[in-house]
Amino acid sequence: MVTLSAGLTPAALEAIADLERRVVAADGGRLKLEWGALRHRSGQDVEDILWWDGERLLGFLGIYTHSAPTIELAGMVDPAARRRGIGTALLDAGLRVCQEREHSSILLVVPRTSVGGRALAQGRGATLGHSEHALQLPGEPAEVPADPRVTIRAATGPDQSAVRELLRLGFGWEPPPTADNDPNTLVVERDGQPVGTVRLIREEDRAGVYGFVIHPDHQGHGIGRDVLHRVCRKAMAEGATAVHLEVATDNDRALNLYTSLGFRPVMTEDYYELSGR
Repeated sequence: MVTLSAGLTPAALEAIADLERRVVAADGGRLKLEWGALRHRSGQDVEDILWWDGERLLGFLGIYTHSAPTIELAGMVDPAARRRGIGTALLDAGLRVCQEREHSSILLVVPRTSVGGRALAQGRGATLGHSEHALQLPGEPAEVPADPRVTIRAATGPDQSAVRELLRLGFGWEPPPTADNDPNTLVVERDGQPVGTVRLIREEDRAGVYGFVIHPDHQGHGIGRDVLHRVCRKAMAEGATAVHLEVATDNDRALNLYTSLGFRPVMTEDYYELSGR
């Protein structure tokens, strides 16, 4: 049966992790479940949809906003319980939840190898919006000379306007004021002036790089390579065994940067635009 969840108990998190292990063992690759978000749900709004068969979890759908105007949906169904309508029921419930919230679009994240996920999206009349490569750095990054003029520090209150402007330039949107003062946000400076931003989030023994932007006027000078090298080294020094990030499949410049540091593709994910109706 479908259960709407506003916050996840330790038992529910363990059931999701167990389901993820079963799905990855059967399908390979990875799933974009955003464990950092799952472990820190607000507990105020419904953000997760679960399908239980007694005490066994057979299906899961997470709702993610990342403080952006676009809502992302990502989930999974137990390989032994597919073709029973579980994925459809989860998506229907998730879309009803999304209808109650302000958003510019809803994206269903589907691993490219998932025939069932693609059929589910297309069956709802969804169109392919964009695709991203999920990359992982399994060890230390390749060595990069450090530019002494470039520094990285935690963002503070006075940095918020600069961070918003950098995100607008890099991604076409600015986070709301409620996202200010995120302790994971870092500011990149060159000669004391802000030229970039990035978020580094630890997820147990893994780390994720998000919102990585270098100002267009300062791209092409090796700053991005230097910064990413330092961020990865920081994550490894703090106990991470792998670092992951996503990059648009048509962003050859960024892809070449990441792979030159040692990142390797794990999965290609397609983002299907849903009407939400």
